[in-house]
Amino acid sequence: MTLKREQVPVTQRLSQQQLRDYYLKVRQFSEALCKPLLTEDYVIQSMPDVSPTKWHLAHVTWFFETFLLKPALAEYQSLHPQYAYLFNSYYNSLGERHCRPERGLISRPTVEETYAYRRYVDEHVLALLEKIDERRLASITPIFILGLHHEQQHQELILTDIKHVLSRNPLAPVYMAREPHKARGTLPSIEWIAFPEALRWIGHEGACFAFDNESPRHREFLPAFQLASRLVTNGEYLKFIEDGGYRNPLLWLSEGWSTVRTAEWQAPLYWEKRDDQWWMMTLSGMREVDPSEAVCHISYFEADAFARWAGCRLPTEAEWEIAAQTVPITGNFVESGLYHPTPLAALRPKGKLAQMYGDVWVWTQSSYAPYPGFKPSAGAVGEYNGKFMCNQYVLRGGSCATSLTHIRPTYRNFFPASAQWQFMGLRLAKDIHHA
Repeated sequence: MTLKREQVPVTQRLSQQQLRDYYLKVRQFSEALCKPLLTEDYVIQSMPDVSPTKWHLAHVTWFFETFLLKPALAEYQSLHPQYAYLFNSYYNSLGERHCRPERGLISRPTVEETYAYRRYVDEHVLALLEKIDERRLASITPIFILGLHHEQQHQELILTDIKHVLSRNPLAPVYMAREPHKARGTLPSIEWIAFPEALRWIGHEGACFAFDNESPRHREFLPAFQLASRLVTNGEYLKFIEDGGYRNPLLWLSEGWSTVRTAEWQAPLYWEKRDDQWWMMTLSGMREVDPSEAVCHISYFEADAFARWAGCRLPTEAEWEIAAQTVPITGNFVESGLYHPTPLAALRPKGKLAQMYGDVWVWTQSSYAPYPGFKPSAGAVGEYNGKFMCNQYVLRGGSCATSLTHIRPTYRNFFPASAQWQFMGLRLAKDIHHA
């Protein structure tokens, strides 16, 4: 299924038919991502940060039930009274919920019952759209579109989580067979794209959808900086490994070095060495590490250590956003069906930024914090982003598991510094020193 890149204005008066079509596209795409799975695959939780596929499908359904159907339909009854307890993720104001690390222990509802729950909610959502008047339609449109973007976030998690699940199986099962993309010609060398010192505007503004953490739009002073023209590759990261990068405490933040030693990190997640060759687990099974692909599944600690080893640094999120505004939103997204970073083509315009979007989320050195004047949304939905603004770092740009229709220059993703299982990589930055 191909989803066109269309930014839907939240304040626009969309028709029932437009919302219906939008809803069905997103909901059907979630289920399309699950078609390669067997029933047994849906129920496994391979670590506390990973949720079973079945839970993702139910949780996004619970979101529409809780934030759309129940407020809009006084007579609405959930398919099961305990689903609110099982499938609430972190909305404390909505009541008690099942503990996250034990989601994999829930064998019931079954996968079949989970799909029945989705159909039940879909029927009520579509019925609501058919009978609602224009005034009420306009009032529910913002939460309706938020629910669809929320589901797109979980579509990405369906892929990243099932990859971790399959990686724990010694048989290295294949989610979907895909031939690796080969680099066309010699990989372009890194160029340094300069940006002058300036007072710049960043953050979301306008009628199109954005999460609350992307606002308010505000000014930030940026000293002159340089951004690498492309992402760091596996081949470049291999040099860091071979130079003893994981054995040199001088390259690491204190907590990062402690994590390296405790977790016994020696390479990115999903890499393993067989004889003298590095291999990696992908959603298409095991394959040799391709030196020309963007390095992937590295933590903030690893990205920061590599940048220090390379004599560079990570960009700030403001630097990334200002640079990203100069290029179109194109790249390797989930719609490509590859579910893996692709090598950069050799024939690229010189002096231009490449791979700003897609392939891998890019770590920035910016802590996830509120923008000046930030206020979370009112009510329970205000728990969506704001309460996580502590002990996390910002990532930008989307990945090969992100939907093209979901990403934008102002999008702020965030994860703890030790997280690796998402499609995470890095782009280098440098200061510009004037004589």
